[in-house]
Amino acid sequence: MLKKILTEDLVALDVTGLTTPEDVIRYSGQLLVKAGKVQPSYVEKMLDAFHSLGPYIVMGPGIAMPHAHAEGDVSCPGISFVRLKEPVVFGHPENDPVVLVFALAGKAHDDHIDILQSLSELLGDEEKQKALTLVADYQELCKLF
Repeated sequence: MLKKILTEDLVALDVTGLTTPEDVIRYSGQLLVKAGKVQPSYVEKMLDAFHSLGPYIVMGPGIAMPHAHAEGDVSCPGISFVRLKEPVVFGHPENDPVVLVFALAGKAHDDHIDILQSLSELLGDEEKQKALTLVADYQELCKLF
């Protein structure tokens, strides 16, 4: 599933200049907006979720997965992948700082579950997780899928 929805225009490697969780969420969400997957309102919902629920989106050591409930502002399921050059602290007691960011957009509840299952298969493999920090381009990233 990841190969189908994580297209080259949704990947940004070694991004610099992002210093806050809000910067990171906006940047990863903007990739989804530019690709036509979501409306800008969805990015605002991801920010609102982070502000109201805290760093729950930091799902593992160094890994954040911003997302929100879709209410007509997701045109099709999508995921963006951002690898940060400088880690960003989200405020999670165990899994900070964040380096890898997967912004999720599901049109229906099942879409989020399908995306999370695919991601958990990838991130559950320690070698592949480490490789995510080293891939040089989109083609190398696709080989991990």
